[in-house]
Amino acid sequence: MLISILTFQGFNELDSLIALGILNRIKKPNWYVNICCPEVSVTSMNGVTIMAQSRLENIEKSDAVIVGSGILTRDIVKNPEIMGMLKLDPAKQLIAAQCSGTLILAKLGLLGNVPACTDLTTKPWVQEAGIEVLNEPFFAENNIATAGGCFSSQYLSAWIIAKTEGVQAASEALHYVAPVGEKEEYVERAMRNIKKYIF
Repeated sequence: MLISILTFQGFNELDSLIALGILNRIKKPNWYVNICCPEVSVTSMNGVTIMAQSRLENIEKSDAVIVGSGILTRDIVKNPEIMGMLKLDPAKQLIAAQCSGTLILAKLGLLGNVPACTDLTTKPWVQEAGIEVLNEPFFAENNIATAGGCFSSQYLSAWIIAKTEGVQAASEALHYVAPVGEKEEYVERAMRNIKKYIF
């Protein structure tokens, strides 16, 4: 299982790195999670620079893809070179997007008539792209999921784990990262948000 977290210049650390941490709770020899970027390194909206573990040119090889957000997403969707490299196929891949990453899916034509979730800042831009925006943290249809809000990366990660490794594995991954004293409540709420979209 190869999972790529698309991470661009100006990225939101909470999107990419929380997903990376939760997804890597699965400890299997064939389970690989990587930060995928258009360049050798990218710098976040708060000045944190990280190195790419894979490049956009190889995105077609991924079994699952999370499209992260950031402050430069509107520039990204206007860049034909980057958009042209995003060869995503929901017939073969699980595709998830968070916050302004939803705008990228909309511009790629992957959402069609499916409603989506995004953050409040990105909402009008996604609506301008012809997509109905839900007032919900998470929504999925078939192999495409979207989420809104920085901490909703937990839902995208759990959805991917549940779809591929099962509900129990997703619950255990969330249980590990949940605050002490709140673990059962935290996991129950998170799983309630995604369970109806797993099967």
